Amino acid sequence: MTMEMRPILSSLLRNRAGSILVALQIAITLAIVVNAVYLTYQRVSKVGRPTGIDDQNIFSLPVTGFEKDFNFQAMVRDDMTLLRQMPGVVDATPISQVPLSGSGSSSGYYPLPDKKGTESPANYFNVDEHGVNTLGVKLSAGKTFDPAMVELRNQDAQGQPPYAIVSRGLATALFPGKNALGKTIYDDQSHPIRIIGVIEHMHGSWIDWDKVDRVMLFPQITGPGTRYIVRTAPGQIDRVMAATETALRKRDPNRVVGKLRKMSDDKQRSYSSDMMLAFTLSVVTGLVLVFSSLGIFGLATFNVNNRTRQIGTRRAVGARKIDIVRYFMTENWLVTTAGVVVGCCLALGAGFWLSTQYQLPRLDLYYLVGGVLGLWTVGQLAAWQPSLRAAKVSPAMATRNI
Repeated sequence: MTMEMRPILSSLLRNRAGSILVALQIAITLAIVVNAVYLTYQRVSKVGRPTGIDDQNIFSLPVTGFEKDFNFQAMVRDDMTLLRQMPGVVDATPISQVPLSGSGSSSGYYPLPDKKGTESPANYFNVDEHGVNTLGVKLSAGKTFDPAMVELRNQDAQGQPPYAIVSRGLATALFPGKNALGKTIYDDQSHPIRIIGVIEHMHGSWIDWDKVDRVMLFPQITGPGTRYIVRTAPGQIDRVMAATETALRKRDPNRVVGKLRKMSDDKQRSYSSDMMLAFTLSVVTGLVLVFSSLGIFGLATFNVNNRTRQIGTRRAVGARKIDIVRYFMTENWLVTTAGVVVGCCLALGAGFWLSTQYQLPRLDLYYLVGGVLGLWTVGQLAAWQPSLRAAKVSPAMATRNI
């Protein structure tokens, strides 16, 4: 093997321009592919993370009254009675905003009055006693709201109800290492709010917020306009949506029933930029690998075509076909390795720049190791066919003029 390295290195030095270009191509490929795959994984993981909500079986719609003697409370009461009795409906509730939609309200809360302790921002929603069941979230502790707790308020009313159900993410932020059930928290006006239930897991309105799992439900309905969310049995959402629109318009034509939207569509819309980025990075990764493979294949083919007489001479003095294959595969491995070494530095540098400029996670070294092994494999596969063609050169080629 040591004796073979000398002619291999000598050949590479004589044709160093092509070898350097391919090595640089491999280096750039490694830097791009490793970081692109890592970013793609981050986006795919983000899109696929559980929301805690039964988002595939929920739809929403806005409802607003406009008549002079419009009775908001009666409208909500009668609509909820109608919706909850419809075939295929699991439950329904009025709600201030729709989770995962990108639209919502937030405020800061404290474990002590007078803004003492660490502030914990939270995305809050106003619902009635059916809110937990309609969202499909699970309580890990406590209970849902009693009907007597639900308050009906005007949209411009100040303050919040004295009871709340919070997500585990918010409970942990407010009372780290402690059981939050039954504890009192305070808003920015020092109004006390008692936690009567803890949701195991729930995402709020803004999927890009780093506190998306800090959610609070209040027993409150605000008018004169509101939104309804309806949870259906699996496979029933399209039928129930059509029936709901017809039933609500028929029950009271003198109000505005807005467009019905699936929560899954809201979720897809919120994650659209992440899905587009993942798709784009996947396409770029594939194209870069293809072009890199073609570069390696082209260099190996060029070397074989330029050394036909040399190969014939080696065959004439006793070199076996496997020796010729090994020669070119080793030569290609050296070029690939040189590119990989430079590529590791480029990949780490690019990963560091991305993490500092865009607050992204640092590149996981497992991806770098995987990229190195992958490019070695791609490089050897790309050189395999030209190496086999070189092994078929006849010893008689040594006596021909090339």
